[in-house]
Amino acid sequence: MADPGPRMTPGRPPVLFPLFAGVETLSGVGPRAAEAFAQMGVTRLRDLILTLPHSGLRRRPIADLAEARPPEIVTVAITVLRHNPPGTKGRPWRVHCTNGASDLQIVFFHPRRDWIEAQLPIGGRRIVSGKIELFDGMAQMVHPDHIGAENAPPPAEFEPVYPLSGRLTQGVVQKAVAAAMTRLPEVAEWIDASVLAREGWPDWSTALSRAHAPRGAQDLSPTDPARARLAYDELFAHQMTLALLRRDRRRQAGLQSHGDGGLRARVLAGLPWPPTGAQRRAVDEIAADMAAPRRMNRLLQGDVGAGKTLVAFLALLVAVEAGGQGVLMAPTEILARQHFRALEPLARLAGIRLEVLTGRDKGDARANILTDLAEGRIDILVGTHAVIQKTVEFHDLRLAIIDEQHRFGVNQRMELGTKGAHLPPDMLVMTATPIPRSLALSQFGDMDLSVLDEKPAGRQPIRTTVIADTRMAEVVEHLDRALAGGARAYWVCPLVEESEAIDLTAAEARFQELRARFGDEVRLVHGQMPADQRDAAMADFAAGRARILVATTVIEVGVDVPEATIMVIERAESFGLAQLHQLRGRVGRGTGASSCVLMYHEPLSETGRRRLSILRETEDGFRIAEEDLEMRGAGDVIGTAQSGLPRFRIADLERQAGLMAVARKDAQAFLERDPTMESERGRAVRLLLWLMEQDRAIRLISAG
Repeated sequence: MADPGPRMTPGRPPVLFPLFAGVETLSGVGPRAAEAFAQMGVTRLRDLILTLPHSGLRRRPIADLAEARPPEIVTVAITVLRHNPPGTKGRPWRVHCTNGASDLQIVFFHPRRDWIEAQLPIGGRRIVSGKIELFDGMAQMVHPDHIGAENAPPPAEFEPVYPLSGRLTQGVVQKAVAAAMTRLPEVAEWIDASVLAREGWPDWSTALSRAHAPRGAQDLSPTDPARARLAYDELFAHQMTLALLRRDRRRQAGLQSHGDGGLRARVLAGLPWPPTGAQRRAVDEIAADMAAPRRMNRLLQGDVGAGKTLVAFLALLVAVEAGGQGVLMAPTEILARQHFRALEPLARLAGIRLEVLTGRDKGDARANILTDLAEGRIDILVGTHAVIQKTVEFHDLRLAIIDEQHRFGVNQRMELGTKGAHLPPDMLVMTATPIPRSLALSQFGDMDLSVLDEKPAGRQPIRTTVIADTRMAEVVEHLDRALAGGARAYWVCPLVEESEAIDLTAAEARFQELRARFGDEVRLVHGQMPADQRDAAMADFAAGRARILVATTVIEVGVDVPEATIMVIERAESFGLAQLHQLRGRVGRGTGASSCVLMYHEPLSETGRRRLSILRETEDGFRIAEEDLEMRGAGDVIGTAQSGLPRFRIADLERQAGLMAVARKDAQAFLERDPTMESERGRAVRLLLWLMEQDRAIRLISAG
């Protein structure tokens, strides 16, 4: 739906009014074209000028038809000899033309006689441009793209090609863009002068003019100065919003939790080996944030097996040392109970009370936990989103930790924020999915970042092999020998397609086959099972009553059985890189040598082959994440549906990752220099935020 009028939004600078007019105000854009534009998300002139051509057509001007190399697009001058109208309905109209030495036939289907005769009068000299092909040895051009008088300017040698929808044609879009460009306002520069000079970028209106009139394929590249500048405008506006959000959050009063380090010292003294430098650094950053008078909002990002659980527990102990409570929220019951089991020995070392609360806890047991929590007798609570229900009250909640943040909505995070006695608790979000830096900056740029990029001592390297599924029998033989030696193994079944039902059939069939060979030592877990059955199967595997766990990807994140040393993944090529990395990280957690077998099904695509070879080469989750970003794109890496990734019209997070970091630095430095945004550049930046519709930022500026 078109904007009801450019003046409807209060506060929008008048200089931008023309760009917020509906596309139907352009000549040549009627109701049907406006409807087709709307399908592309283009309802106003600003949307149109920020929709750049995605490719281009080269039109080679030739003096003589004999120079043409069919099939190619050419521009040539011709003389019209005669018309050959169709003899019967459904036949094409042919126009015979000459270029002097050679002939050309121009062909029209569904012809309109008066239009064709007016465009190509007999004896007339015309410039035509279109794809020339050979048909029965004769050069022909079907429906030329351009027909013009001999003295009219010829079409450009390189023509932009725009995305289309509905009944839009390139001609309609090109004319609409040209008309919209005449309404560009004069604006002051919002990019820092030193960045502009260093990158060699043009000003805003020049950049737009160049981007809409590419002279060749090189002008369509994300590295082209005009395109890079326009991408930067989007990234800078986005980072300005995040910087303002961060500033706003930092102004929010928070609880000052000063821990004396006593409980943490007890836990560290009881560990078999010391924490890594990265773990110490992360704990120090968190403790400093918790002691500060502002509310903490931090993301803890760690690779598989980097020891996030210990960092989380030490952070929770800071809250307890300060006389308060902590909560750790996990996305599923399996993970919540597993966190509880992993933290129990640490809680014993510290001498504090730890409890778990999930939707399954009912009756007296639940009532007792709620009473003890409200009266401050429970120091740390672990649970699923059951912990944010209205009935759950804390005595003095200081720190809330959310595990695998992408599984929770923003609203659930906010609910947790209301659980503090007076002020909202400090917030720490954890993810085990290594996220490339550019995406972390765009998705979590309003948060402070702690990264665990070292493996703790004692983590075993994992030997990864890649083999075709035609060698299934060898894999089963190998498994038989390993089990005889006391090993435990995961067997992950393929993602056949998006249907869980089909995935399930595959998993059940493999379970029956392995059961026939290994008997009662095999268990099955999948997403459709009731939670108690799934927990029972996992518990059997963890306790060693079962030696093989056949699973769909429910074991992808967080499942921790140190005795499991073998991971078999069927149809590995059907999984994403990050997912394969997460699955592989389920082994190598104990003292035994571990291995991962990636089985693929021929024929293997080039992408599939590259994916598997990257996994064989490295266990570095951050390198894997960067490769994944390059291969699949930003939306897929995080999962667009719940990613919260900003939708950019021009910026390309895969190819322009470096610009995001520059934009973040620029936004922060600018706000430090000009916090009220009243300087000349400050006013220009405000204009950019209006242009890019960064409403949250505008509200934050208005609120001071």
